[in-house]
Amino acid sequence: MKKILLSAIALIMALPSMAQYGMPFNSSYTEDHNVYYGLRLGWSLATVNSDDDILDGGSVRSGLNIGAIIGFQLSPAAPVYLETGLFYTEKGGNGRVDGVKFTYDLNYLELPILAKYKYYFNDNFSLQPFAGGWLACGVGGKVKDYGTSKDDRAVYSSFSGDFFKRFDGGLRIGCGAEYQMIYAEMAYDFGLANICHSDFDTSRTGCFYLNFGVNF
Repeated sequence: MKKILLSAIALIMALPSMAQYGMPFNSSYTEDHNVYYGLRLGWSLATVNSDDDILDGGSVRSGLNIGAIIGFQLSPAAPVYLETGLFYTEKGGNGRVDGVKFTYDLNYLELPILAKYKYYFNDNFSLQPFAGGWLACGVGGKVKDYGTSKDDRAVYSSFSGDFFKRFDGGLRIGCGAEYQMIYAEMAYDFGLANICHSDFDTSRTGCFYLNFGVNF
């Protein structure tokens, strides 16, 4: 897990070097202003809704969201961008079965693919609504069964045959705001993939994000 996370962070930090122009769009567009990149750090509030009581984590579980993005302007005639990147995201859920508490972590490497429109109020401030999709691969996590006593407690791997699949994907909507280089955004992920192994039940993730960062 640590090796995967360190590799992801290394790739995240290398993304800025891929953007050779590194300037955001403004009202005086030039050929050099069609690519931007940035770093993000934030907070996730996640749930898992499932038909299976054991997997249903309807109570919110908080986690870390960290990543880097790169955006490409689709046309010099309008501030419409295609934005992607790589994130490490902590999701999961909390719940109870027959009065027994359980929690689980679902930690992912996530690839968003978004269409973003930048509405400029002036040269310094812009509002940036966006929508699109995302794909994710589970890289770690634990299910904790607290049992009825200390002797009954148990810990399992989240991505095992009895619990969750590694692949997830869905839709994202949100809005960002940028003042000069400072950026903040709110977004919500609607999980569309069934992440449980059962042929009869479905389990889907949901996650609210609040991210902060900088754009270059």
